[in-house]
Amino acid sequence: MSKHLQQEIEMLKTKLLALVAITKGAVEKAVTSVDKRDAALAQSVVDGDLEIDRAEVDLEEDCLKILALYQPVATNLRVIVSVMKINNDIERIGDLAVNIAERTLFLCTEPPFDALSDLAVMRTKALAMLTGSLDALVGLDTSRAREVRAADDEVDEINRQIFKEFTAAVRKNPDHVESLLCYLSVSRHLERIADYATNIAEDVIYLMDGEIVRHKPTVPEG
Repeated sequence: MSKHLQQEIEMLKTKLLALVAITKGAVEKAVTSVDKRDAALAQSVVDGDLEIDRAEVDLEEDCLKILALYQPVATNLRVIVSVMKINNDIERIGDLAVNIAERTLFLCTEPPFDALSDLAVMRTKALAMLTGSLDALVGLDTSRAREVRAADDEVDEINRQIFKEFTAAVRKNPDHVESLLCYLSVSRHLERIADYATNIAEDVIYLMDGEIVRHKPTVPEG
């Protein structure tokens, strides 16, 4: 590997980790804004989305320039491809954080109404998966990545339970259907964040082991 290519790849990693930190913060703020019905916090997430978008585009352009300039192969190519895929997933997670924040802004205009009870469980699980996948990325930890993959089925099951709870709640509280729909939407966005966390975990495994696992059973190591 040439010294210049090594420097360029390290630069990509640095930029990716910076984007990861910003996006994780946006998700945490968005989720907190729902819990606290904090319109100002939600608006800060919406306003910060442009920074994430610009960083994603900048990093993608850097990847394309390196591919064109150095024509890397083998491990170097795998690193750059992984960075591009993870970069895209991180940007989409940022979009989902904005979607959650926008639900908060709507809820703040509605009379107070308790969230669906399983939503707290979904929030905890989805955030744990996101944190786990990002920790796996930072530490290049395939064991952690496989744990994240294994957790995805549980989040999907919680999402199904939330829909059942939503259906029952609408029957009992027809006057609050719009708030309930907002909470259901938040659960859907959290489920998608968990999906992208799984994607990132799978990319970490590909980056480190060269193994494509997205169609394989999600069983943790050990």
